[in-house]
Amino acid sequence: MKLGMVGLGRMGGNMALRLIRGGHEVVAFDPSPEAVGRTRAAGAAGAASLAGLVAELDAPRVVWLMVPAGDVTEQTVGELGGLLSKGDVLVDGGNSFYKDSMRRAEQLAAEGIRFLDCGTSGGVWGLENGYCLMVGGDVDAVKTVEPAFLTLAPERGYAHVGRSGAGHFTKMVHNGIEYGMLAAYGEGFEILEKSEFDLDLLQVASIWRYGSVVRSWLLELLHDALEKDPMLDRIKGFVEDSGEGRWTVQAAIDEAVPTPVIALSLFSRFASRQDESFSAKVIAALRNEFGGHAVKTEGGT
Repeated sequence: MKLGMVGLGRMGGNMALRLIRGGHEVVAFDPSPEAVGRTRAAGAAGAASLAGLVAELDAPRVVWLMVPAGDVTEQTVGELGGLLSKGDVLVDGGNSFYKDSMRRAEQLAAEGIRFLDCGTSGGVWGLENGYCLMVGGDVDAVKTVEPAFLTLAPERGYAHVGRSGAGHFTKMVHNGIEYGMLAAYGEGFEILEKSEFDLDLLQVASIWRYGSVVRSWLLELLHDALEKDPMLDRIKGFVEDSGEGRWTVQAAIDEAVPTPVIALSLFSRFASRQDESFSAKVIAALRNEFGGHAVKTEGGT
């Protein structure tokens, strides 16, 4: 099939390449001419604008977005909404908030444009291994884009999970679970690193990959990271979050579902960004006030 790919970053660029390798025709656009040039060199047709991309496609057109969630997605969907026609399909494969996707689907439907929200997981490894795809939206629209879904996903790695919003909702919870898994590995390996046994963390990560109940792809990636840097000395313990963990915790609150592990893993990311915690200062000050416990002062002990 022929489709447009908007956004050629780490995910979008590799997805375009996987589609080309799978025999699809790709028309590519990105604000960066260099990114368009790289994708064109791999076999895509390049476009200098969204209007140019739409003009290169055949009806019913399929345009796939891989752009940052939030304002960029909002503006791009709005512009494409004015360029696409009745029967065309717009796929948002980014990490958009599911309620925004539901709203966008409703707005575009008024113009006869079909919208799919596609939760996409696979990271930089997706080019070779494939992407897990969680798709929400109308059945007919899904069938229109299904040849691309089947190329992008590994075997059994794609599903139409429900109506509009379901794809991004499922991906949101997926990422919330990821937060908890990452936190558990981080805490466990810190216990190992601080212990009295002078453990070889690379060795432990290596053997846990075989037969252990905690083996996973994440553990394999941790093994690879420790192989490059055994004590992770070159990495600062500053952990960002891209929104999905916050949204998962809010959804849990809305639905009265207890999620202490996911919530604490989110808050631990916030803590990682503090060189100095005011909360810790308050606790230290209170312990000093009520119990006379010693405090450490700036420039002293």
